[in-house]
Amino acid sequence: MDASSNAGFMFYSSLVHRIGIYQRGEFSRLMTFTQRAESSPHTYSLRFLALAVCSVLSCCFNALAQSSGATEPAKETQAAADNRVSLPDSAIQESNTQTPKPSGPLSIEDAVNLAVALASTFQQARFAESIAAEDLKQARVAFLPRVVSTLNGIYNSPVPGSRSADSTERFSFIAANAVTEYEALAGVTGDLDLAGRLRATLRRNGALLEAAHAGTEVARRALIQAVNEAYYGLALAAAKRRSAELTLAAAEEFERITTLLKNAGEVAEIDLNRAQLQTAGRRDEMEQAKANESVAADGLRALVGYDFAAPIAVNELSITLPDTTELDRFTSTAISRRPELAQLEAERRAAEQEARIARAERLPQVSYFVNGGFDTDSLKPSPLRMHTGVLAGVTITIPIFDWGASRSRERQAQLRSQNAASQKSLAQRTFAQQFYSARVQALSAAARVRITSASVIQAERNVGTSIARYRAGEAPILEVTDAQTVLATQRAALFQALFDYQVARTRLAQAAGQ
Repeated sequence: MDASSNAGFMFYSSLVHRIGIYQRGEFSRLMTFTQRAESSPHTYSLRFLALAVCSVLSCCFNALAQSSGATEPAKETQAAADNRVSLPDSAIQESNTQTPKPSGPLSIEDAVNLAVALASTFQQARFAESIAAEDLKQARVAFLPRVVSTLNGIYNSPVPGSRSADSTERFSFIAANAVTEYEALAGVTGDLDLAGRLRATLRRNGALLEAAHAGTEVARRALIQAVNEAYYGLALAAAKRRSAELTLAAAEEFERITTLLKNAGEVAEIDLNRAQLQTAGRRDEMEQAKANESVAADGLRALVGYDFAAPIAVNELSITLPDTTELDRFTSTAISRRPELAQLEAERRAAEQEARIARAERLPQVSYFVNGGFDTDSLKPSPLRMHTGVLAGVTITIPIFDWGASRSRERQAQLRSQNAASQKSLAQRTFAQQFYSARVQALSAAARVRITSASVIQAERNVGTSIARYRAGEAPILEVTDAQTVLATQRAALFQALFDYQVARTRLAQAAGQ
C-alpha cells in the first residue's frame, strides 16, 4: 500500500472513532432537548441531520474496512502496481527520442535496459496495469457515501384570478409546491451492499489488477527474450562476417601464390582458374555475411531505440566452452511460478466474481439519501425557518423479471471461468514441453561447441599442411580448396553452436519462470 492509501485508511479509522464519540454525545443532547422541548425546530433539525449523517458515515466506513480486509491480496497487488507501474508523462516523450549511444560495444544488460524504457508491448502492458489499478480504486470508493448538494429555483405560473382571501395564489402545475420555490439541500447518498454486488465488483477488479500485473511481467520477459535473440543474432552475424574476411584473405593469398607458380611455369592454367573461382566464391560469402550483419544490426536498433544510420556494436561471442552446470539451477518445479499461469488464474477468479455480480442483480438493491437544508416558497426569515429541516429516505429496488438477461450474464461468466481453467491446464503442459526442449537444445549446443572447437583447430592445421604440400608439388589444388572450404564450414558451425547455446539458455530460463 502506498503512502497516500495508508494515510487514507488511517484517516478513515480516526474518523470512525470520532464519529462514534460524536454520535453518543449528540444523541444524549438530542434526547434531552426532546424531553425538555427547549430547542427550536431549526436547531433540532440540524442536530438530527448531523446525527443521521454521522450514522451513515459510520456504517459506510465500517463496511469499507470489512471489504478492505476481505480483499487484502488485491491491495497487495495494487501496492506492487503502484511501485512498478507508475508512468510519468515524460515516459511517452522519452520513448520517442533517440537513445544516447555508449562509447564502446553495447552489453546485453544495456540493451535490455534500453528496450524496456522504449515504447513497446511491454509499455502497453504497463499502461493496461495502471488502468486496472484505477478500476480497483473506483470499486473501493463505491462503498463510500457520495456528498451532493442541489440548488433549485422554480417558478410556476399562477392561475389568473385565483388569488384567495389570504393572498395565496393557485399555481398551474400541480407537481410544484408554490408559485415560487427555492430549494437548497446538502447531504449524502449511496448504496447499501446487502446483495454483495459491490464486494464482488471489488474482488473482480482486484483479480483483474493481478491479471494485468502478471501480463506486464509476461510482456517484459517476452521483450527480454527478443532482445537476447537479437543481440546474440548480431553477435553471430558479426562473427560470421569476420570469419568470411579471414577466409577471403586466405583465398586471395592462395590465389597470389598460385599466380606466382603459374608465371614460373610450375602449375597449369587450370590451377589458377580454380584459385580465382575459390576467391570469387569467398567474396560472395563475404557480401552475404555483410548483408546479414546489417539486417541483424537493424533488428537490434529497432529494439533499443538506436537511429538506423548510427553504428552499433555488441560484444563478441565467447569462444570459451560453455559451463553446462549453470543449467542445473533451472528446474521444472519453477514452471508453476510462471506469470502466464498467474495471469490465467487471476482471470478465472475475476470471471467467478462476474458470476456473483450477475447473481446479485436478481437480489433487492438498497440505496439511501440524507439531505439537510430548506425547501421554501419565500426567502424571508420566518418561512425559511419553518421550511428548514432534514429529509432522509431509503429506496429498495426489487427485480422481478428481466427476460433472463442476468442469468445469461452469469452463465457467460461461468463459461469464461471454465475457459480460463482449461487454458491454464493446457499452458502447464506447453510450458513443461518448452522447458525440456530448451534444456535438450542447450545441452546439445554445448556439446556442439566442444566438438566444433576441436574441429576448427584441426581444420586450420589442415589448411596450412595442404598449402605447404601444394607448393611442394605433393598435392593437387583441389586439396587446398577443399581444406579452405572445410575450415570455413567449421568456423560457421562453431559460431552457430555458440549462438544456439546462448539462445537456448535464455529460453530455458524463461521456461523455468526466471
